Amino acid sequence: MASEDREAQEDELLALSSIYDGDEFKRSECTQGGESTIYLDLPENFMVFVSDNGADGLQNNGKEHMVCFLPPLVLSFELPSDYPSNSPPSFTLSGKWLSVTQLTALCKRLDNLWEKQRGSVVLFSWIQFLKEDTLTYLNINSPFELKFDSPENMERRIGPATLPEELSFAGATGFVEDQEQAVDKRAVRDIDIESLASLLQEVLDFDQTQQEKSFNKAAYTCNICFSIKLGSQCMCFSNCKHVYCKECMKSYFEIQIKDGRVNSLNCPEPKCSSMATPNQVKDLVPEDVFARYNQLLIHASLELMEDVVSCPRIVCQLPVVEEKKYRLGVCGGCSYAFCTLCRFAYHGISPCRMTPEKLMQLQKQYQRASENEKRMLEKKYGKRVIQMALDEMKSKKWLEMNSKRCPSCGSRIEKLDGCNKMTCTNCMQYFCWVCLQPLCATNPYKHFNDRTSPCFRL
Repeated sequence: MASEDREAQEDELLALSSIYDGDEFKRSECTQGGESTIYLDLPENFMVFVSDNGADGLQNNGKEHMVCFLPPLVLSFELPSDYPSNSPPSFTLSGKWLSVTQLTALCKRLDNLWEKQRGSVVLFSWIQFLKEDTLTYLNINSPFELKFDSPENMERRIGPATLPEELSFAGATGFVEDQEQAVDKRAVRDIDIESLASLLQEVLDFDQTQQEKSFNKAAYTCNICFSIKLGSQCMCFSNCKHVYCKECMKSYFEIQIKDGRVNSLNCPEPKCSSMATPNQVKDLVPEDVFARYNQLLIHASLELMEDVVSCPRIVCQLPVVEEKKYRLGVCGGCSYAFCTLCRFAYHGISPCRMTPEKLMQLQKQYQRASENEKRMLEKKYGKRVIQMALDEMKSKKWLEMNSKRCPSCGSRIEKLDGCNKMTCTNCMQYFCWVCLQPLCATNPYKHFNDRTSPCFRL
């Protein structure tokens, strides 16, 4: 019988090695046993959270987190010499996110499965049950509350498994735990988990790592170059999940950064506002390009701060804290004292000096700006200067539409009524309103009586 048991064990271990890859099943080298790492199949939109009751230094108590993967259960086993004819495998079951009471319930279920299959190999049934039915058996639904077993409670509760055959369950929060219930010694707590905060972080970190691995193995079509590439050669925007190849995104980022548009590194998908993270940009562009991106990003952030302006000297451009009461900025780098409104040398209570070129540049910049950028410009230059620039622009537009320049002195002339013979009030020059030709002082109407003139009888 011993030889038959040994042969059955070898066949079972060989079968498990061929069914599961190296990450999921490892055979022990020194004993007749091994370890199975069991990744559970989670339903879509599975959420986890921690209770508001236990602060534990957490900043997001009660917040739900969507996960696609949970840390695996680990089934470590050793096969006795009379397995499977008589004795079951000896084992321990551990998991980071299940309580010892829930692990005890699973140990009890593995015992029941052995009793039903006594005399036959059982490891594959155990592994498949844990992989496919753990959530159902423990009645774990989304959202699932993560809990932490303190070492003190575990020491007090450790003992022989005494769970009843009929288990009690409680809706969305999973298996009902009795804090006084003895737990199975085979239910092993992960000693790396020291608190509820570290447990939550462990779950979220594992989920992110597994999602990256899953993404890297899949194939995607880039909607820019229309090439099909592995995820390891692609980049995914975290908010919208749109995927593009790294080569296309590298070129796209470099062009935007070169043009100074660091706030425009958004998803190329039309009407999509998802932004690339700094880490994604850093992974794709050269160091010198990322240094420029970082500098521009810091500068853009400083501009959003109400009391911070940049030094107007081109060779300096350092951030300067504004003394709002006096509209004064003193650069710590070059010691330049300037008016934060007009950006010229500080002039005290005297009116700001804005050149026509500066006003024209400001009005064009303001018209093209978004609402946030307009508010930024108003903080930077003041609403009075902005309004002055807009009024200047409106005046110029009105003059261009309703007046013409005198051909002699260039003064603006408005025609209210009467004929097309105009007289400049500045230089007294006669001219034609239609063709702007200067007219003879002694006979200005000759131009309109000449049949060869394009303005005949106008």
